[in-house]
Amino acid sequence: MIAKISGDGVYGRLKFESGGHRVQRVPATESQGRIHTSACTVAVMPELPEAEMPDINPADLRIDTFRSSGAGGQHVNTTDSAIRITHLPTGIVVECQDERSQHKNKAKALSVLGARIRAAEVAKRQQAEASTRRNLLGSGDRSDRNRTYNFPQGRVTDHRINLTLYRLDEAMEGKLDMLIEPIVQEHQADQLAALSEQE
Repeated sequence: MIAKISGDGVYGRLKFESGGHRVQRVPATESQGRIHTSACTVAVMPELPEAEMPDINPADLRIDTFRSSGAGGQHVNTTDSAIRITHLPTGIVVECQDERSQHKNKAKALSVLGARIRAAEVAKRQQAEASTRRNLLGSGDRSDRNRTYNFPQGRVTDHRINLTLYRLDEAMEGKLDMLIEPIVQEHQADQLAALSEQE
């Protein structure tokens, strides 16, 4: 299941929900009264804006001109109208000899180069997001858990900070601040401690 949640500061508050969540309950169909345990993993990720065409620094380009080859009539092979552009930071090379004009070929090559750089950036971002998602989800093992929701006892336990509340009904009604705020505060305390160690 995928859910999109938007609002001010929503990622900063919900990012700690990533990981394993365990539910302990007695199903209505369970005649012996045994507790069944289910688990799910959650990944909370920010929605990043679509990448736009990248700004290309002219100093990062090597532009070579050469004579066109192939069909094209009497103008082919008479002027250096073909263009080869190399983007030095990425090594991406684009050639264009479609047009008779060097300027048109250069404009076309720059457009293709921009699209290829953007595609490479998107692929890199997607790879990083996939890695982040794997890290957020953990192993998916039942022992890998952030929080347990125990329905028979009406209890919610956050295993990361050893917080236990007997207020499961409130959590199920969406009153999550009692669960989110302590983990946010713990994270902030850890960050402050790390800063003071650096000084």
